[in-house]
This record gives sequence, structure tokens and C-alpha cells, in this order.
Amino acid sequence: MSEIEKFFVKNKEISLEAEYFQSSSSDEFPSFLICHPHPQFGGNMFNNVVSGIFNQLIKNNISCLRFNFRAVGKSTGAHSSGRGELSDVKACVDFLTKEKKCKKILICGYSYGAAIGCSIVNYSDTIIGFIAISFPWDFMGTSFKKLSQTSKPKLFIQGDRDEIASYDKFLGHFNFYNDPKEYKIVKGADHFYRGYEEQVASEVIKYYKSSN
Repeated sequence: MSEIEKFFVKNKEISLEAEYFQSSSSDEFPSFLICHPHPQFGGNMFNNVVSGIFNQLIKNNISCLRFNFRAVGKSTGAHSSGRGELSDVKACVDFLTKEKKCKKILICGYSYGAAIGCSIVNYSDTIIGFIAISFPWDFMGTSFKKLSQTSKPKLFIQGDRDEIASYDKFLGHFNFYNDPKEYKIVKGADHFYRGYEEQVASEVIKYYKSSN
């Protein structure tokens, strides 16, 4: 099994702290790009949900990259309320495409990371779709909802006790999106998924395997 590589991804003058696992299987299979929750509320690439997914992808020999947005952890720069963070995700896509020769990338974002990460889904043909976990539509505003509209495949994962990415409004937002799309409801989970990390990760793995 390959080792986890630790390095920095360059985004112009900014350096983004990152970890990458290279699968030993064919590069025809997608690589995951995982985006973490809101940095101003303690979110980083070692978050419980992000780590649960990252570790399960590695166990299943699936290539994956997780990174810290600007001004988080060892990443340089300053928080910029979205615009700069969108470019951070694009820089990671470019890195995977050019440096790691990835032919397919699947975005997987949690909370703020879903809003930011999924909003660059149409940036490159290399991106084949996204998985959005607790997409905070009402918290982040309508621009990210519009940016994340796509005809590429999409999976939305939602806890039925989530009050931040409101479960009560979930279906209304879900119905906005073009097909193909599907969703999974995690019963008993609030926005933070404490105790539900393995279930979320298993849904990510199942979706990956069903689409390859």
C-alpha cells in the first residue's frame, strides 16, 4: 500500500497544506478531492467527517487528496469569504491533473467544503461530478447554489437532525438540481455527524463503486 504524501499545493503566492494517497490501481479510476468545513468555525482537513472519508478511501485503495484552505493549519494566506477559496479548489484540481496525471476527479465536500468545492464542478472536464455532505445552502447564500448547478452526476448526503444545513429545506434545494442526482439521508445525524462518520464514509464508497 502506498504511503500518504505530505506536501504543499501552490496557488500563486499561496501554499496549501495537503495530503495525498496514490492508488495502486489503474489511473482510469477517479481520484477524490475532499474539501473541509468552515475554517472560521474550526474546520480543517483533519475534521472528523473528512478524516473518516479520507481513511476509508485509503483502505479501499482509492486515490484521494485532502487539503487545508488558505489560512488554515500550515496553509498560508488569509480567509477571503469564498472567492479565494474557490481558487484554492481549482489549484488542487490543476495539481491533480497536471502533477498526478489524474484523468478523472470526484469532488467530495462537507458543509462549507461542499458549497465551495461543488461550486467548481464545471471548471474542468476532468471533474466528473460531486458528493455534497450537508450543503449549507441557506447559510452560504444563493450564489453557491447556482455555481454548483451541473448536469454531471451528484450525490447529496444529509442528516435528518441537521439544523445548519436545514433538513426541513433539503428536498426543496435538492429539486433545484439537474439530473442525474440522488440523495441519502443519515437518520439521527445532525450537522456534525458525531458517531456517524463510518456511515457517511460508507455511503461515499458505495456511490463511488456504483458509478465505476
